[in-house]
Amino acid sequence: MATQVILLERVEKLGNMGEIVNVKPGYARNYLLPQKKALRASKDNIAYFESQKKTLAAESEKQKKEAEKAAKKVEGLKVALIRAASESGQLYGSVNSRDIANEAANASGEAITRAMVEINQSYKTIGLFPVKITLHPEVKVEITVNIARTPEEADIQAKTGKALVADAIEAIEEEAPANDAALEEVLEEGALVA
Repeated sequence: MATQVILLERVEKLGNMGEIVNVKPGYARNYLLPQKKALRASKDNIAYFESQKKTLAAESEKQKKEAEKAAKKVEGLKVALIRAASESGQLYGSVNSRDIANEAANASGEAITRAMVEINQSYKTIGLFPVKITLHPEVKVEITVNIARTPEEADIQAKTGKALVADAIEAIEEEAPANDAALEEVLEEGALVA
């Protein structure tokens, strides 16, 4: 059973302003309607939308221009988050969209909310992660989130572009074949002595 709604703004993967689309009832009831992104497609609402169309389009264009100005400050931003982590790089906790939004807002001086941060899951390891920020339905930017144990480690990760833990693991793996050869040599000598 689908519900018809009129979109009041562009909604990604759904449609543009003014389109009448079919959506699942829960999506309309729990997201589109409370967020004022859509109206139910009744005769009264269609007439209301037609009368308000120019105003809504002008407001959306104004918001888009403001978002484009903000995008210049936010684009390419590098945000360092210091968290406690194990030697293997596993965080004692996680970094979520609220943490990223707070740091990005502090660093850029722009109003960035957690709803603007596009991540599929929380980050649970140290490293550098690209994150998309949606400032407006038509304006998206990418920032880099640098999760580290100390500010010094964050600086090193920013300069090298790699997580320090990954470098340590690569070094151990490079030494492993040499250690295996040494171990085989000791075993052979042991076999000769016996």
